[in-house]
Amino acid sequence: MFHDGARRRSVALLTTGVLALPAVAACGASEEGNVPAAAQDLAPTPRDLVANGSTLTWAIDAVPGTLNAYQADADTGTTRVTGAVLPALFTLDDKGRPQANPDYLESAEVVEREPRQVVVYRLNQKAVWSDGREIGAPDFAAQWRALRGKDPAYWTARNAGYDRIAKVERGKDDLEVQVTFDKPYAEWRSLFTPLYPKDVMGTPDSFNDSARTTLKNTAGPFSLKKVDRKSGDITLVRNPRWWGDQPKLDQLVFRKVAPKNRTKALTAGRVDLAQVAPGEAERISLARRDKGAKGPLAHGPGAGRTPADALMSWAVAHGTEQEAAESEQLAREQTREAVVAYAAEQKSLGAYEVRKALEPSFTQLALNGADGPLADERVRRAVARALDRKELAETVLKPLGLPAQPVGSHLALAGQDAYEDASDALGSQDTAEARALLAEAGWKPGQGAARPKNAGASGEPAEGAEGEEALGDSGNEDRPGDDGGEYIVGEDDGKSGARGGPMLPGAVAAGQGAALWRQADVVARQDGDGKTEQGAHAQQGGPPGAYAPKGTAAPKESESPGAEGAAGPLAKDGLALTLRFVVPSGAGSEQLRAVADKIAEQLEKIGVTTAMKKVPSSGYFTDHVASGQYDMALYSWPGTAYPATDGRPIHAKPVPAADGSLNVAQNYTRVGTDRIDQLFDQAVGELDDGARKKLIKEADARIWAVAGAIPLYQRPELVAARPSVANAGAFGFATPRYQDIGFLKKGAKPGKQDRKSGS
Repeated sequence: MFHDGARRRSVALLTTGVLALPAVAACGASEEGNVPAAAQDLAPTPRDLVANGSTLTWAIDAVPGTLNAYQADADTGTTRVTGAVLPALFTLDDKGRPQANPDYLESAEVVEREPRQVVVYRLNQKAVWSDGREIGAPDFAAQWRALRGKDPAYWTARNAGYDRIAKVERGKDDLEVQVTFDKPYAEWRSLFTPLYPKDVMGTPDSFNDSARTTLKNTAGPFSLKKVDRKSGDITLVRNPRWWGDQPKLDQLVFRKVAPKNRTKALTAGRVDLAQVAPGEAERISLARRDKGAKGPLAHGPGAGRTPADALMSWAVAHGTEQEAAESEQLAREQTREAVVAYAAEQKSLGAYEVRKALEPSFTQLALNGADGPLADERVRRAVARALDRKELAETVLKPLGLPAQPVGSHLALAGQDAYEDASDALGSQDTAEARALLAEAGWKPGQGAARPKNAGASGEPAEGAEGEEALGDSGNEDRPGDDGGEYIVGEDDGKSGARGGPMLPGAVAAGQGAALWRQADVVARQDGDGKTEQGAHAQQGGPPGAYAPKGTAAPKESESPGAEGAAGPLAKDGLALTLRFVVPSGAGSEQLRAVADKIAEQLEKIGVTTAMKKVPSSGYFTDHVASGQYDMALYSWPGTAYPATDGRPIHAKPVPAADGSLNVAQNYTRVGTDRIDQLFDQAVGELDDGARKKLIKEADARIWAVAGAIPLYQRPELVAARPSVANAGAFGFATPRYQDIGFLKKGAKPGKQDRKSGS
């Protein structure tokens, strides 16, 4: 994850909506290597053009439950606050690369590799805590002891990296900290960011409790003044002991505004900066377009009414049927009020602009390999090969004017040094090959397949199912007016249903498996020019990817139409090949459901039936994804600057726990291999950058090959900002530089930011 805030990789659902905004030019390859798919959008401005003083209010989803970034319930609010008030030894640039922060470090480097790795931090001599004490080795040592995982009294979320440290000690003077590792740790830059004072990390009580609600001792450009949980405001003020570039703002306020209330907050002028959904961004874009226009708006309530509709409405309202006339008159009055209210909101929204980029996170299709048909690798690969990932990316990003390129890696994003597209280890979209894989796995057209009513995700009766209506009520809590429940894509009767019993596969064909692993090996061994290293296995002939054994044909034309048509439902042993696709039903999830529908259409072409199961958004992840109650699901992972550390728990092979349950860590697809685990273990201890990159690429190729998680697209980042806000907006990969954020001086215009400017 990006280690300038919360330490866990948390899941975020895609916000939704449709928007026509000016396009952001896609960035391609350059002589300097990878570049982000879309540039950040911050209104970058030199400090001398940013006014001194004033208060900026920034919307966050909720007041964070903890201000301790190393606890399990730390969230993006925690990240925002700690980023402004605590030391970040390394921050990320616009390409997601860790950079030493000169406000705290003069240098940080590996000075010894043998017999043990030693890192020496040389601290900025001006760096002090707000109580006046110098930042030093006691703070590093206290944080190491708290997070290394040896004292269960500390309620920590994870100990990655800290558990590899042997000792932390003072160097040759008070400004030097020496960290000696028991085991090599390549991603040592992820450690000690944020850095807490020893009075927080020194005891379990202060770690577990005190830092949850307040931070008395800080060392950032801002200090924490107040956390008002009743009003939802977190107020930061300038740190009087700050030694770096002075903050341009007097106060920075993080204000609780739930996503569903963003439009209301914007129209009321309660925030200056807020991440918004595509629908809200569209309204802001339209409001700015309509400035100065005369006459009624061409959008909003009543805008879709034709002259014929208006004439009919007038006729009914003035007709002789009293009840109908009264009802129509009331509806017309309500529409007039809605038009007036909408116009007023649009006028207020015109005070903002939309800043957009691609978030450092991606949405994936997860295939649950624990049981059922997807426990067979051939079925997972067939599903993956059926997907047109380009079309799915365009569904989300093209209407927003953002580059719509599918993500090619599970472990890095375009622009990062570690990014290489390894999707060839699985292969591109190929309907015929997908059908052949299913045929080889024993799934054939027809055969009178049946789906027992009220079957759960693995074929057992759904929890709480009673009769034919049991599944029809799910999801209504979050989406009024939506029937929710389960429906079979492509069927018109709307009846609930579920697929049959557990479908445990037979042995995966040796020829098919070997061919795919050979392809993964080829992809992993290619150098940056696409050349294959000497000794790499040759791939199976034909297009690269997940191949059925030689001689396995797709169903005959008499059984199924061509590659572009529907294949007809497949079955095996009298049971239909139906996959339960769990989707959130709440407002704000429309775009995610649109992507799910597109996927269902693509799978229909290979004979896979999709049973859409709408569930309340509030329990979508915890009750279904994390618990394994799904066949297919869409969710997102944040990108990471430290793929060896953060990628392992997401892709580690599940192992049996002492109580007989399966310990999946964060691998909610429940698909993994020993070799993938070994590659992560090697990479995290490999100090040579080139060798580590090759290990990461091989791990990624093998993750593609097992087809448990299929990356689809980078998430959009849409931020509403007052045009006068400088150096803030859609940050992309970059860590915010809070001391540079502010408002433009009168008459000033944004320009290229010069971070060396100290004005």
